[in-house]
Amino acid sequence: MARDNWTREQLIVALNLYWKIPYNKISGTSNYQVKEVASLIGRTPAALAYKLMNFTSLDPERQDKGNKGKDGAGSTDKIIWNEYFGYWDKLAFDSAVILSQIQNKPIEQTLEIESELEFAEGKEKERIVKTRVNQSDFRLRILASYNEKCCITGIQIPTLLVASHIIPWSKNKEQRLNPRNGLCLNSIHDKAFDKGLITVTTDFKVKLSDVILEKEKDQTFQKFFFAYENKSIILPDRFLPSKEFLEYHNDKIFNK
Repeated sequence: MARDNWTREQLIVALNLYWKIPYNKISGTSNYQVKEVASLIGRTPAALAYKLMNFTSLDPERQDKGNKGKDGAGSTDKIIWNEYFGYWDKLAFDSAVILSQIQNKPIEQTLEIESELEFAEGKEKERIVKTRVNQSDFRLRILASYNEKCCITGIQIPTLLVASHIIPWSKNKEQRLNPRNGLCLNSIHDKAFDKGLITVTTDFKVKLSDVILEKEKDQTFQKFFFAYENKSIILPDRFLPSKEFLEYHNDKIFNK
């Protein structure tokens, strides 16, 4: 097979990676994710980075921002894009299956979740694996969209960052994996957001609940919460938070 002919499997893995790397890093051949995936699928980092830039030309959000990307997206690229765009669970799992087959080991080993499956079998085991794949990919998509930066504080340490669901995971199955249902928050503000102690308004500003406002004389609360009251969040490069989902959080979760 000619080296310039990408297989369907390679394109699926590449497309999944496209959403899990900050946009400003997708062309970098030194990026560890690009190098790792390129090695697994038998491509050079340069070839994979170029393919990721090809996908940019198919990305409506980049087009809206005037970024046309590379013009080398071929007919097969477009087929894969159209097949998977918006079907986040299918893209995540199909890519995980392909990579596990390449590495010749079960998906649970690539995710290091074997201990969770000790007593699980059959459908239950499959459900747990798919859930973990989806949760992992959702987190990476959200962190990539926000350039691995907390949208409230600007903290840029990935291990301290959480992909927070605007509509909770348990409340809307259809929107669980929608990247517009996510915010990148540090672990403290994630917990506060989850418990309705803070929210983000539909004009993308931080709002504090009465429970927090009662602590206005506490210096710790001044530092971690009051400093951000009514301040605009840092908006993502991709997947602007849905105003409909923010309205839900404001109305159903937030402790006014």
